[in-house]
Amino acid sequence: MTTTSDERAGRAVHAPADLATYLLRLGDDALVLGQRLCQWITRAPMIEEDLALSNIALDLIGHARALLTLAGRLDGTGRTEDDLAFTRHGRDFTNTLLTELPNGDFAVTVARQLVYTHYASLHYEALAGCPDRELAAFGARAVKEVAFHRLHADRWVRQLGGGTAESARRMQQGLERVWPYTAELFDEDDLVRRLAAAGTVPSPAPLRPVWEQRVTDVVTGAGLTVPVTSWQARGGRSGLHTEEFTDLIGELQSVHRQFPGGSW
Repeated sequence: MTTTSDERAGRAVHAPADLATYLLRLGDDALVLGQRLCQWITRAPMIEEDLALSNIALDLIGHARALLTLAGRLDGTGRTEDDLAFTRHGRDFTNTLLTELPNGDFAVTVARQLVYTHYASLHYEALAGCPDRELAAFGARAVKEVAFHRLHADRWVRQLGGGTAESARRMQQGLERVWPYTAELFDEDDLVRRLAAAGTVPSPAPLRPVWEQRVTDVVTGAGLTVPVTSWQARGGRSGLHTEEFTDLIGELQSVHRQFPGGSW
């Protein structure tokens, strides 16, 4: 069996356009969630949470920069991270609907962070083992940062669930609000199946049982109940977004659109 020079160098053989789309999806998740968390700055319940959520948002935007840069390099268009973040229309974004959900009250944000960070932790850990050295290095770095995000969410779920009757009620409502949006994190389509079959990147689908167990442990440990939902929201990966997404992207892109080509 022969190997190519790329394989001998530890790089996976893949269709660049497929991998670019995959990276764009992950980058959009991080960018959109980071933008949502930025909306808590000066509005969090306490100054420590202003700092914590802004630091988490900065980490996510850092992840988005790395992923969008790689996507632009691979898709053949020559687009930069700024091009992809600031000049695409809403239908061109492929983030999951979970990441764009409005913040709601603090418990809704905590619930969204809980389900997303446990998913991201598992996904980036798996990505750290992929054969492409650049992607593996990104995964290894990102999983360390997401570990803090996960611990932060876990702590708040336990604190709110084990606090007053009102805080527990709101935390339970927060979980019920976000739960129908979790399935999309683990969806496979033909693109993901092609990349996973080639060994280029991990599929998120096999991660779901571990994710469910870890999230369930946190939720039940806080005296709360894992929601049971009768519907599952999808469409973000195909560019179909919630009504609130237009305002979020408008906010994200406002400065660039007012001052195109500006630099600071």
